[in-house]
Amino acid sequence: MRIAIFSDNFYPELSGISDSVIGLAKELTERGHDIHFYAPRYSSADFAKSNLPAEEINLGARVSVTRYASFFFGSGSGQGRAVIPTGLRWIGATRRFHPDVIHTQTFFGTGIEALAASRALGIPLVGTNHTAIKNFLIYNPIKTRWMDAAIVKYVNWYYERCDTVTAPSRSVFAEMEESGFRKEGIALSNPIDTERFRPLSDDRPAIRERFGIGDHAIIHAGRLAKERSIDVMIRALPIVKKSVPDAQLVFSGRGADEPAFRRLAAELGVAESVVFLGFLPAEQLVEAYNAGRVFAITSTSDTQSMVTMQAMACGIPVVGVRARALPEYITPETGFIVEPGDPAALAEKIVLLLENPALAEQLGEGGRRSALQFSPPKIADRWEAIYREAIERRSGREDGGESGGADKRKKEGIMKHT
Repeated sequence: MRIAIFSDNFYPELSGISDSVIGLAKELTERGHDIHFYAPRYSSADFAKSNLPAEEINLGARVSVTRYASFFFGSGSGQGRAVIPTGLRWIGATRRFHPDVIHTQTFFGTGIEALAASRALGIPLVGTNHTAIKNFLIYNPIKTRWMDAAIVKYVNWYYERCDTVTAPSRSVFAEMEESGFRKEGIALSNPIDTERFRPLSDDRPAIRERFGIGDHAIIHAGRLAKERSIDVMIRALPIVKKSVPDAQLVFSGRGADEPAFRRLAAELGVAESVVFLGFLPAEQLVEAYNAGRVFAITSTSDTQSMVTMQAMACGIPVVGVRARALPEYITPETGFIVEPGDPAALAEKIVLLLENPALAEQLGEGGRRSALQFSPPKIADRWEAIYREAIERRSGREDGGESGGADKRKKEGIMKHT
């Protein structure tokens, strides 16, 4: 197949969306498919924030990339780019690529280009919604209630025009349905590179020494932004240290709110126990996970959390909050769930794991088993089926055939993890 993927989040931006679409593309091209990405053009400063050279990503001969002019748009990563859609870009690179299917990852500028290309070229459109939009309205430059409501309605309008709609968790569809969305939806995990992200049990003491991390490190990775409630972890640390004095909180990643989190750690008197590693490439991020005894996440905006799944793949027990997709992936076999915004509850479970190595090991092994369900080959199998079905359904409509499969699948309960 020839697959066109449109995304407003792409390399080099620090983003779960970017990681997931790149991981999927690698697996699909190994199976003989051709991929063409359509994404914003990033500045050299954006590459520098990710410690990357300012050059195009090389994903092999079967992957090509078209970049659209863009401008900076506020986001937690500090790298967000916005493309002004024209609805006419399909005339160029998309038409020349001759895609069999178009996959849109976002509903912003490039998403509009994907929708226009689908309509103009008669190509099926598969849409994935990665975003809990209500949590990201804080970045809306027009701070009015009516504008927030209009954005939520627009998101539903957009995905209702896709032939097939997916999301990485059921929580995304729950929010959309609250606002009137009634189209079929498929909950499908993003791929987790379980070969790269794996336990390094024999090397953990040496890894901790290289990072300058002690024996009781609480690890977190991801964007350091306010919608991820990083402050809750920092507020939990003084409570943890009452029981485990040498406990440390270790962050991998960057974000616009990092200075504020550093100030908070200083105000709470734990600055020396909070370590900011900055952005780490994948090979070092694996080591950082393995250096931790516990992975913690307090975000109330994640529609899956790639970093949580990566930590689980590394055999690390997880403590997360009861919000969005986290309870769908953090189970009693892999870790603990606590209420959002409660540092004391978070600290209690972290201390339990730090003081009970056998329990931590048991949950870590459960996390590894769980993550293996979402390896790239297994997820790519599902995407091949979704793409082929979208193509067949579009072909059936054009041939005057019936396309009643959507209603049937919804009745059969297709909205589940696959």
